[in-house]
Amino acid sequence: MNVSFGANIELSRCNVTSVSPFCPKSEAQLGSPLHHGFVKRCSAYSSAPKQGMCRRYARVSSRIVCAMSKSNEDGLTYKSAGVDIDAGSELVKRIAKMAPGIGGFGGLYPFGDSYLVAGTDGVGTKLKLAFETGIHDTIGIDLVAMSVNDIVTSGAKPLFFLDYYATSRLDIDLAEKVIKGIVDGCQQSECVLLGGETAEMPDFYADGEYDLSGFAVGSVKKDSVINGKNIVEGDVLIGLPSSGVHSNGFSLVRRVLAKSGLSLKDNLPGESVTLGEALMAPTVIYVKQVLDIISKGGVRGVAHITGGGFTDNIPRVFPEGLGAVILKDSWFVPPVFKWIQNAGGVEDAEMRRTFNMGIGMVLVVSQEAAPRILGEAHATNIAYRIGEVVKDVGVRYQ
Repeated sequence: MNVSFGANIELSRCNVTSVSPFCPKSEAQLGSPLHHGFVKRCSAYSSAPKQGMCRRYARVSSRIVCAMSKSNEDGLTYKSAGVDIDAGSELVKRIAKMAPGIGGFGGLYPFGDSYLVAGTDGVGTKLKLAFETGIHDTIGIDLVAMSVNDIVTSGAKPLFFLDYYATSRLDIDLAEKVIKGIVDGCQQSECVLLGGETAEMPDFYADGEYDLSGFAVGSVKKDSVINGKNIVEGDVLIGLPSSGVHSNGFSLVRRVLAKSGLSLKDNLPGESVTLGEALMAPTVIYVKQVLDIISKGGVRGVAHITGGGFTDNIPRVFPEGLGAVILKDSWFVPPVFKWIQNAGGVEDAEMRRTFNMGIGMVLVVSQEAAPRILGEAHATNIAYRIGEVVKDVGVRYQ
């Protein structure tokens, strides 16, 4: 459906090898992120355990609110930066009444002996830093990563990706840089950039700015889906390192930056890279690594650590009555997070429920499989044993 915004020009971009001769435009924007990445709305075939999903979400949120109430008055919070997680949780509960099963990282749709797994997302206010730094060739990687990292949590292999690029005035050279990043992200995740939409909408965005969103679809055999249902007490949590902030929490990052008095061209304190370079590091695409680990057995659940951090994302894959104990000193925390906390006076609890803190993906694996997975990861990639599953609700840190 074409929506007119003044002299709106829509440029549909379709892969000529597509089975369909056109790119259908949906009349509804399903699953668009609220407050970027924290609230996920997926179909009734969500891969996450359905029973008690929204109730568990509410309990975790209430625990966060209690922690926030103790925050230093001078310290910054995600809410003070303009992102109200409580409002997002309330919307999830309301939507769940209309579409039960909401809450998974990806939505599953039955298709023969497989599921099609879909996810959609954007890159949030990280775009503001792209405008300020002039770094546009990696933001497309972030866009792809946010969706494919979500659907791989079900064990799904990404098949194709579509993007939406909107701007007030089309700058062809700038758009080419952004889309090149999207192509790079698709290559990293071994999926096809099947099509997209370029919308030129005069007076809708600030001059020189643009907006991005994306949509990924993958597939997984029904008997191979990772859904968390078999997770038991004593299972091990294995964390895969992030490259930094990834694509969540930038509303708070930007407030910290303003409070610090530093510019994006200044070096990250104690480091040889600038703040701009550290903050714009592209999101890690975990698809190949996670699918390889899953193929060897022992993985019972996978959580993509986006907005909400450990505190909200890990419980999303647990059956009712189980929680996690996180060993908070068991992995390397990148310097950028230490700068955010110190410069913004951000409390520990707020950091852990806003940022990934150096761990972008968490695998819940059996005790028997954990030594093998950690050993193999040590030979090719870094992985950390960061905690275990316990009989509890939510996440505890020790």
